[in-house]
Amino acid sequence: MSDHVYRLSEIVGSSRTSVDDAIRTAIRKAAQTVRHVEWFETKEIRGQVVDGDVNYFQVRLAIGFRVED
Repeated sequence: MSDHVYRLSEIVGSSRTSVDDAIRTAIRKAAQTVRHVEWFETKEIRGQVVDGDVNYFQVRLAIGFRVED
């Protein structure tokens, strides 16, 4: 097994449904244009409140993707 080098990028996902859905939406979208996405780290969770209820969840993520040889 060889050693790998990773690059980091920050992305933000959002969802009306849940934090989990916001994360999955962000990762799926990023994986469409970034090759070798292998991990993520949740950096921040925030949301929008409208009329006393959660309207949107937003999650800021760091994604790690392997740099090709």
